[in-house]
Amino acid sequence: MKLKNLRSELSSVDRKIVELIAERQKIVSEIGRHKRTGGTATRDYAREKEVLDMSREQAIELGVDPDLAESLMRQLIRTSLESQERDRVIAEAKGDGRRALVIGGAGKMGGWFVDFFASQGFDTVVADAGVEDGPQRFRNWTDAGVDYDVIVVAAPLAVSGRILAQLAVLNPRGLVFDIGSLKSPLIDGLGELRDAGCKVTSLHPMFGPDTRLLSGRHLIFCDAGNAEATAAAKELFGATMVEQLDMSLDDHDRLIAYVLGLSHALNIAFFTALAESGEAAPKLARMSSTTFDSQLLVSGAVARDNPHLYFEIQHLNKFGLGPLDALTSAATRLRELVASGDEEGFVEMMQRGRDYLALRS
Repeated sequence: MKLKNLRSELSSVDRKIVELIAERQKIVSEIGRHKRTGGTATRDYAREKEVLDMSREQAIELGVDPDLAESLMRQLIRTSLESQERDRVIAEAKGDGRRALVIGGAGKMGGWFVDFFASQGFDTVVADAGVEDGPQRFRNWTDAGVDYDVIVVAAPLAVSGRILAQLAVLNPRGLVFDIGSLKSPLIDGLGELRDAGCKVTSLHPMFGPDTRLLSGRHLIFCDAGNAEATAAAKELFGATMVEQLDMSLDDHDRLIAYVLGLSHALNIAFFTALAESGEAAPKLARMSSTTFDSQLLVSGAVARDNPHLYFEIQHLNKFGLGPLDALTSAATRLRELVASGDEEGFVEMMQRGRDYLALRS
């Protein structure tokens, strides 16, 4: 009976916690409304630090783990920011009375843009080979027409290049942009749209389809020769907290070869080595370490993603082999240092990496 009573008391406390969270969310919504009215930015880093510091101090006073208190408050802050960002996007209603077409809208990132436009009040149409024809849905994108204020091309890279070229012939009146992870396969189509006098630009969201909060995320804008189009695309995200980065089309793929190509390749090599090691996953799991677990977490996400997209990112990038050669060279050099017992060379290799990574701090 004592255990039952204690559990009942705990359930009562848990309900109070949820009630307090609900009360907090109501206050957060009111704060967000005042921020919008007063033209104040959604995120206030100084205030966040104040809240986190206060939670740690209070936790110490009450004999609670301060890391636990901070973790809980960080999650609450993140949820609050998600709510305020979403409310701001809806309130500004940039799409009110406007139409948007998302070609490839049934895909993961295409679906993200469908939801994003819908939240802004756009009359949003999806064109995708994976849907059946119906209201606001077209299996063939050409059947959807081009009379839209915004057209997003979110198809696979090789297909997107062809779609952009076809759009140039149709000469749409509204803003057109792709969201390709690479620009090399798209440059010809972007150029044809530009030469046809269309409002065209190119975007690369550096976040995944599960992203709910754009604060701390990056969105790359590559001007395709029409500054007005790039400015219009940026304005679509003006209500969000995403960090907008300008990058030339020429620079984009060279840098992405390392940011995506190298990181993907490293993780593919990691889980391939494990899969071919002959060691069963449960056995390795029991031997886990902090570094191993962290690497498994990232590699697992890569392994679950779209292999066809990952192949395109590697194969269609004219700069793609450089980072792969560098990875191969580094692995070979590491093996030679270990095999020869060259501790000094090994330490030097790690120090060089430490110095480079310190530049990012």
